[in-house]
Amino acid sequence: MTANPGTGAVPDDLTPPAAGLDAVEETPVWLELNGTPIVTWMCTPDQLDDLVVGWLFGEGYIDRLEDITRMRPCAREPGFWVDIAPERVAAIDASSRRRILASGCGSVTAFLGSLADVPRRQGTVPVPDTPRLRALFKELFARGGRYKETGGIHAAALTDGEHLLHHAEDIGRHNAVDKVLGAAVQAGRRPDDLVLLVTGRISGELAYKAARANLSAIATPSVPSTIAVDIARAAGMVLIGRAVSGQPQLHRFGG
Repeated sequence: MTANPGTGAVPDDLTPPAAGLDAVEETPVWLELNGTPIVTWMCTPDQLDDLVVGWLFGEGYIDRLEDITRMRPCAREPGFWVDIAPERVAAIDASSRRRILASGCGSVTAFLGSLADVPRRQGTVPVPDTPRLRALFKELFARGGRYKETGGIHAAALTDGEHLLHHAEDIGRHNAVDKVLGAAVQAGRRPDDLVLLVTGRISGELAYKAARANLSAIATPSVPSTIAVDIARAAGMVLIGRAVSGQPQLHRFGG
């Protein structure tokens, strides 16, 4: 290190490079719902319409794309104005959900009440076999352009057990999930009975988001949290940890 006391200069070996510094893009994107500011995401600024629609769907504000009466992006900065039926907003406001600091991505709306209130799935839950699941994750990582560039990104995908149907990358794991849910809704398909693939830990908030969307299973190369396991049990949903290993950890509660 070259010292230069008294001048306030940055030592030579701490001077940042002029070019080639790897960083992942992060941008605030706001949403006003029926004229009221409701959320600001710190996110990767692409697939933003999917993010908006997926978040509204996952939070229960909409059940289908037609529930949105108006959706307009701001021309000056990243943000959206959305209008839906006032009674749908009133129903969510009257629910027992609270804004909490989540273990994954800051402040989210999450379930804090009785597990008896977790939406319960019906029927059996098909689970991809281990070789197919590993192949699906291999395809998921292969699609990750930003991951290959920086490594500092999360990814999510929806699959029917055979093919990846929707894929997204984002600096926030919950944002990536909202983007794939939104992509499905905008394609006219409810994500019921699909499998969610995520590259990071399955947190309690993510598990409850999946339960609200009526997904059949969530799989990750990492592990679920204990609260995620409790929510999956209440929902009748499958959690698959260590999904790319030779011996995945299967938490099966459906059917």
